[in-house]
Amino acid sequence: MTPTRSRTLWLRTEPLHAVIYFDERCRGLGRAVGLKGFWMGYFAARTAPMGRVGSAVATAALGVFAPGMVARALPSAWEYASPDRVLEERARLTARALRQLVPGVDALASVVNPLLAVVVEDAPPLARPLFAANRDLYDRADPVERLWHLTTCVREFRGDAHVAALADHGLDAREALALAAATGRVSADGIRRDRGWSEEEWAATADSMRGRGLLDAAGVATEQGRTERQLIESATDRLAGRLLRPLAESETDGLLAALEPATRRILDLDVVPFPNPIGLPRTVS
Repeated sequence: MTPTRSRTLWLRTEPLHAVIYFDERCRGLGRAVGLKGFWMGYFAARTAPMGRVGSAVATAALGVFAPGMVARALPSAWEYASPDRVLEERARLTARALRQLVPGVDALASVVNPLLAVVVEDAPPLARPLFAANRDLYDRADPVERLWHLTTCVREFRGDAHVAALADHGLDAREALALAAATGRVSADGIRRDRGWSEEEWAATADSMRGRGLLDAAGVATEQGRTERQLIESATDRLAGRLLRPLAESETDGLLAALEPATRRILDLDVVPFPNPIGLPRTVS
């Protein structure tokens, strides 16, 4: 499968997954299980598939968060709620949100779940920790819960691939974010705060990247920086393209076409803000 289809798969599944971060029904997950604040709920929900992990493991797997930010949430979150409790609540809330946002989502699930399951079952878990942990969870009785879990497997497979691509290009967490901001993919101030980095840390990273020729004096990506970012995106598309290997081209095209209306509706409802910290554009193709 080509990188173009790989990227389209992300564009047409990420909004379905992203309701957990942006829909108000889901943003209360932490409070619903007794956790303290949005971010403790976020880190607990992202990492619960891996069990009672601590901050070091979570920071490494998630790739771009400041270690101190993660440490404020983990492992203390597990004192308030078990991973199993968090997983059940996130499944319930995301399915409820999708049913309210997307008319006919149950019918959509009946069409796309079998194809997504083939993709997820065939994908290799090696060196893909978040994908591997989530793959064990998608077999849900509720078809919309199953749909959300399958799209989550797709996004975590791609996310694991993206972290690997960043590491391969010699970028640390701050440099990866700064380059994404400098190329207009995300808001610089927003992504710095959302990922827990201080102004001093951000400024030091910018200085280092100017020394490497990736940023100019104004903090804008140079031609070298833009090329580096495109190489990272291409590598991510290539690695994530492994997901589509078990499907025939016609099956892939049918899956992408079936997902498009639901994805477009979520974006049209402004559930996901723009710009957003996950770098999701308004386009679905």
